Amino acid sequence: MDDLTRIVDTALSDFQACTDPAALENVKARYLGKAGALTAQLKMLGTLPAAERAATGARINAAKATLEEALVARRQSIADTKLAARLSADALDVSLPGRGARAGGLHPLTRTLERIETLFRSLGFDVADGPEIEDDFHNFTALNTPENHPARSMHDTFYVEGGLVLRTHTSPVQIRYMETHAPPLRIIAPGRVYRVDSDATHSPMFHQVEGLWIGDDVSFADLKAVFSEFLRNFFERDDLALRFRPSFFPFTEPSAEIDMRIGDGGWLEIAGAGQVPPNVLRAVNIDPERWQGFAFGIGPDRLAMLRYGVDDLRLFYENDLRFLAQFQS
Repeated sequence: MDDLTRIVDTALSDFQACTDPAALENVKARYLGKAGALTAQLKMLGTLPAAERAATGARINAAKATLEEALVARRQSIADTKLAARLSADALDVSLPGRGARAGGLHPLTRTLERIETLFRSLGFDVADGPEIEDDFHNFTALNTPENHPARSMHDTFYVEGGLVLRTHTSPVQIRYMETHAPPLRIIAPGRVYRVDSDATHSPMFHQVEGLWIGDDVSFADLKAVFSEFLRNFFERDDLALRFRPSFFPFTEPSAEIDMRIGDGGWLEIAGAGQVPPNVLRAVNIDPERWQGFAFGIGPDRLAMLRYGVDDLRLFYENDLRFLAQFQS
């Protein structure tokens, strides 16, 4: 076994002579590879007498373990040497100031949603939540939009497996809430919604705040009062006017678009609303002869655009820190 001792000694010397990882791996192959010197010793075991094979095999395995341990140590030594070189006085200027971590902040759309929630809570509304992946019944049918209804085409829906959809509005939250809560009830349902649309004022993913008030003799007059109070507080302006334009929504009847004007400015559409029709109430087992109310849908992303003076909705979703940093207090 003088050859075995010579192989181990030579390999250890060659390992120490290597100064980079690639050279070390080449030397490893010379001794421990498929055609390596130590591998050849293992292959010769079959030519030895049976009485000698166990002892010889044990010595070869011990030699192999020695080389593998030395190989790991040399790899670490080379890595440590390289790191030390990078951290040497010539490579690192220790007089440079540290890179302090910057404090983060809330996204302007998150700030807007929190502001909306706070203001509606002050008006007596609870905040409800629901799933973003919805079934056909809650997203369409229960909202008076059965299959093949033409109004479905307005939603440009993202369908997923099993007949489910990415919700196109947060109105399904209202349906789920009415299924489990008896009137009177007053809620808003903020959250993400999805439609196939993208331009300066639309995004495939955006936010909505749906609202619902079901009670005794709840009318359009209550709707106007709620919206007037909310918008004046949201924009902190008293010179704000509202108007209701007749419109169509399958889940409200009668329906209206809500426009807003501040001071002498032009009218801007900011929400849709209307009285909850009997079909929607019956779908959740509420007696329309006993209860009535209104529902509305606000685009908080548009409110954020108005509040912060942003003219392109897509800027909120591009994650440009230079843009977002303007809204950090």
